[in-house]
Amino acid sequence: MSVILIMLPIALLLAAIGIAAFIIAAKNGQFDDLDTPAIRAVFDDDETEPSGGSAQEKTPAEEPGSDGKWSEGGSNS
Repeated sequence: MSVILIMLPIALLLAAIGIAAFIIAAKNGQFDDLDTPAIRAVFDDDETEPSGGSAQEKTPAEEPGSDGKWSEGGSNS
């Protein structure tokens, strides 16, 4: 019985902290846009330019030839 006298106030305090954190987050707009973070995970970061200057171009060895096949390595049969 003495354990419940200790655990009950602790549980109520933790619940109150959780509810208060949820209310503060909701008021600050934390839950306003639920779709954009999920979509951001799908896109590659390679599409953005580096902050230091222009985007680096691929070298000819990294691009397929005019027939759409790679000139070296791997097979595209």
